[in-house]
This record gives sequence, C-alpha cells and structure tokens, in this order.
Amino acid sequence: MARIVLENLCKDYHVADHKTVHAVVDASLTVDDGQVVVIIGPSGSGKSTLLRSINRLEEPTSGRIFIDDDEVTAKDVDIRSIREEVGMVFQSFNLFPHLTALENITLAPMKVRKLSKKQAHDEAMELLKLVGLEEKANVHPPKLSGGQQQRVAIARALAMNPKVMLFDEPTSALDPEMIKEVLDVMLKLAKSGMTMLLVTHEMGFAKAAADLIVFMDEGSIVEIAPPDELFSKPKSDRTKHFLEHIL
Repeated sequence: MARIVLENLCKDYHVADHKTVHAVVDASLTVDDGQVVVIIGPSGSGKSTLLRSINRLEEPTSGRIFIDDDEVTAKDVDIRSIREEVGMVFQSFNLFPHLTALENITLAPMKVRKLSKKQAHDEAMELLKLVGLEEKANVHPPKLSGGQQQRVAIARALAMNPKVMLFDEPTSALDPEMIKEVLDVMLKLAKSGMTMLLVTHEMGFAKAAADLIVFMDEGSIVEIAPPDELFSKPKSDRTKHFLEHIL
C-alpha cells in the first residue's frame, strides 16, 4: 500500500477565444497509507480531472504529486512504471471483447510483470473469486452484464499488484440493480487496507467506506472531513447547499 500526496495541483485548459478554464485550482490533499478517500461534488467541479492527474492521464499545469517518495510530476519520471503501481477503474469497462474474463486479467501480468502463464492464471482465478466471478472465467465480456464487466475490470486492475487504486465514477454507467454488486467489491477492498481514492455519487458507499470525504466545487477543494462530520455538520455553505440537493 502507499500514500498519495497532492501539493498545490492546478490544471488549466485553453479553449476557444483564448479563454482559460481552471479545471483544478490549487488542490492539496493527502491520502494516507490504507485510507479510503471519496471525492464528491457537482458535475464539472474538477473531480475526475484531479483523479486522472495522479497517473498523468491528465497533465497537471502546475503543482506536485507524490506516491510514497516517488514524484509523479518529476520531469524525468518513468511514467510507465508509475502507472504499473496505480490501478485505475473507469466508468467504461474497457475490456477486450475478444478475450475471456480470465484472459483480460492475465494479459498485463504476463506482458508487464513477466509472470508465467500458470502463475498469472492462478492469481487471476483468485481475483475472480474475490470479485465473485470465478464461474465466469471463460466467458467473453459481451456475454457479461455491466456489473460483471466492471467487476472484471476491478480484478484486472488488481492483477498488477498496485500500491493504490483510483476509481472514477465506477458505477455511473451501470443499471441501478447492478450498482450494489460493484460497491460490495469496492467495500471489500476498502476493508482489506488498500489505499483508495475515488470519485462517486454513491453517498451510501461514501458513508460506509470512506475515512475522509473531499468536497470539490469549481475546481477547488472546499472541504475535507470524516463522513459523519461532513454529512451532518458541513462547515462550508457550498457543501451544505450541495448536500441539501442530493441527500
């Protein structure tokens, strides 16, 4: 497991008419080893941009990012090796449709971690068991439900033995009846001590699993507090206004 530190992170986009959109504004955040931190906020508040900056899927305009002692934003950093240590699960599952669930999970460990086929297979089967899909090992993604595909995607991310896991609204593309099965897997991960940073609209999960809630609005981190504190006694009027509309 590992620690994530963001120092004064900024991300700007240059758009038409020479205008600049400040997607993330001077954001500082620490996710300690084994912590689960949930980012909430309205659409367009910079949540996903901040999350995607951690493994440089978005290039920060300024500021620094660390995973343990490794500076992700250093000019000479080997970003490929950083990404091997950062598991990420997106809204879309991004599974290879022509490979089975098992093959989707074993591909990267064999190619990148140089595992033998047997070792990759054994580890993948353990991960499928973890996400409750052992019996679907030889099924291709198009024949799986959305919830099942997302659980395979989580297993695939875990197959690289990441130090941290990032989740970018992992349930937002799912039908309501499939959301719980994915959240149950994430809750199991949270209880295992995995360092997790996630963006979600699932407030029940946030209350149950998070050590800290981060509220973002207009690119800025407005408030950081434990769930019981933030949901019951938010300090910022902006946080209070947001919660009144979603709870």
